Amino acid sequence: MRLEYFQMIDKVLELDLEARTLRTANIVPDESPIFEGHFPGHPLLPGVLLFEIMAQSCGMLLLRLHNYDRMAFLASVDKGKLRTFVTPGQIIEVFARMEHDGSGYARLKAEGRVEGKLVCNADITLKTMPFPAPELRGYLLSTAERIAMPMGDAAGNEAAGEARSGNLTHV
Repeated sequence: MRLEYFQMIDKVLELDLEARTLRTANIVPDESPIFEGHFPGHPLLPGVLLFEIMAQSCGMLLLRLHNYDRMAFLASVDKGKLRTFVTPGQIIEVFARMEHDGSGYARLKAEGRVEGKLVCNADITLKTMPFPAPELRGYLLSTAERIAMPMGDAAGNEAAGEARSGNLTHV
């Protein structure tokens, strides 16, 4: 997790195109300037960043389902719950599941767990639209490679039928 660049996802653990789900690993850094003020002597990952981790995981799932042809922008976080504290060094696993995709919006459910314990969950709505700049698409493709996201047609290396058959991919 690179907090200073708002890069929250460290690795894709599992992608299931048929079920339209994604599981990511997100390692909270041991040190960050954020912890100097949140809170001195008792560092906690800010709750708003837990929502951002879930939103980014949902966004990466949507990007992959759209074969990186459309950008996903956060539109809303509903029914968001922060259930316990997350501290430096912990690994947050986020599970994202597509509920609905159409009319320029996608609705997803996400939950974050640390050592199997639920720490946060929310309903995430993303707006989809064409990429506003080709550089942004390139940046997100390189991000997808960095976090070990199966690339599909976007990288020209999709296994025959992967996107159509919805094969489960463990990374």
